[in-house]
Amino acid sequence: MDTQIKPKHKKTKKMLLWGIPTAILLVIVLINATRKKQVNLKRDTLNIREVIKGDFEDVVLFNSTVEPKTSVLVNVIQGGSVSEIFVESGQTIKKGTALLRVYNPNAELNYLTQETAMIEQINNLRNLRVSIKNQQLSLDQQLLSIDNDFRNADRQYKLDSTLYKKEAIAKNDYQKTKQEYIFQKERSDVIKQSVFNEKKSRDNQLARINASLSNMEKSLELLYKNKENFVVKAPVDGLLSSFNPILGQSYNQGESIGKMDVLDGYKLVANVDEYYISKLHEGISGTVSLNAKNYDVKLSKVFSEIVGGQFKLELNFKQDSILNEVKRGMSLKTKVFLSGKTEALLLSKGLFYQSTNGAWVFVLNGENKAVKRNIKIGRENPFYYEVLEGLQEGDKVITSSYDDFKNIEEINIQ
Repeated sequence: MDTQIKPKHKKTKKMLLWGIPTAILLVIVLINATRKKQVNLKRDTLNIREVIKGDFEDVVLFNSTVEPKTSVLVNVIQGGSVSEIFVESGQTIKKGTALLRVYNPNAELNYLTQETAMIEQINNLRNLRVSIKNQQLSLDQQLLSIDNDFRNADRQYKLDSTLYKKEAIAKNDYQKTKQEYIFQKERSDVIKQSVFNEKKSRDNQLARINASLSNMEKSLELLYKNKENFVVKAPVDGLLSSFNPILGQSYNQGESIGKMDVLDGYKLVANVDEYYISKLHEGISGTVSLNAKNYDVKLSKVFSEIVGGQFKLELNFKQDSILNEVKRGMSLKTKVFLSGKTEALLLSKGLFYQSTNGAWVFVLNGENKAVKRNIKIGRENPFYYEVLEGLQEGDKVITSSYDDFKNIEEINIQ
């Protein structure tokens, strides 16, 4: 039986029908895989800046607020409700000037009770002291009488001794005189020792009473001063600010009701981004601009506490002439120098940095194309980045945001 043989051209035709499309598809995939990712953008949507060579100033710019150099809080010493207001905020007043009066009936009653008790104790101690002194006076009088009796007995004994030796008096009279002398002598010695001990004890008792009286009188004086705390007074000379009490408003003990701005000069206070906390320190110089003039300032204090991504610092004016031109609450543009001027390649700041962290940029290659290029950025100030590697003077760089084309390698500019 004969076998049917299929023509070879049919098999070749079938291979061509399947092979050619497959090859074309592979070529397309290969082209897409090797072709750089591109995007088309309009020129007016891009910010393009030229790399320049110039002086780089490592500075920090921020706004600072003028505040008094010294401020003192005015606190309520005795809590209560406001019954009288004597001054207004914004007045320049002297130390000790009455600002307001508070009313607190419970505290006043307590002061009155304490005052009565203290006065009663003071009177009792004074009466006790008088009594002790009277007793001491009585003892002194007794001591004088006893001493007088002894002297009389001594004198009579000496007289009778002489007369007895001359046999001018009887022996019995002499013995009575001698016995009286011995009695008075022993009596005097015993009573003198007793009085001495008693006096020493009473002296100690009087010293304690006097000490107690002194303390009680000091306490009473302090109580009288505390009673004066119902009137809040200015602690220093200066300008009263932030003082806005209302009649009937209640304040707790120690609560602040205002500030006294001492008129001894001004300082600048600012909140700066935490990025600069390691770069700013006391003694750094800077300038502030006021009325088209620059005035020198010096960083005097840095507070390391970070709140809301910022830290606080204070600056002092170097020239006294500006003190007549500034006022409390003014906002001044401040520039602080971290280093001197140095020549460097400079690239204008832009939103691209947020997308690349300064690791790469799109650089124009001709007028209508920009290509991705790796760079290295050093220092920065409010206006420029310092370019260390990857760019040359005259290069044009897209500085607008790259967020929408981070994975793109080429940009076609239309």
